Amino acid sequence: MEVENIKEETNRILDTLPDKATWDDLMHSIYVRQAIEAGIKDSDAGRTVDVSEVRKRFGLSE
Repeated sequence: MEVENIKEETNRILDTLPDKATWDDLMHSIYVRQAIEAGIKDSDAGRTVDVSEVRKRFGLSE
């Protein structure tokens, strides 16, 4: 995310939280946002693993 958009995005996150939100609620929302952005970057860069490979690694049935 571009630096100038961080304040805007923070305000959007704050607007989605209930009035009685805690600091933990805010930190969780920010963490989720960061995790999603990191996942999108990894996907765009081709750093993904096919579902069948993950199932194979963990011994899960297809």
